[in-house]
Amino acid sequence: MAKKNDKKETRVEREKEKLVEVKEKDTKESLWSRFMTYCHGVKVEAKRIHWTNKKDLAKYTGATLLFVVLFSLFFYLVNALFALLHSVL
Repeated sequence: MAKKNDKKETRVEREKEKLVEVKEKDTKESLWSRFMTYCHGVKVEAKRIHWTNKKDLAKYTGATLLFVVLFSLFFYLVNALFALLHSVL
């Protein structure tokens, strides 16, 4: 596992060095060159994303929907209670 971390750190260090080299240039690069550098950075960052698997996504979705339903019911009941108290008083 240490080798895998070393590879990641090495790759990250290489990417940082490339970005530093780009920033250190005195002449202004062309718009196309800067755009390609930006696209490369986006690609590198996109590889770092860890997506949720389907099982966890379904679990989180169910929990969110349950939370929304329960709190909607709670606020409906509180509102109904205040309306009842307002009509009585």
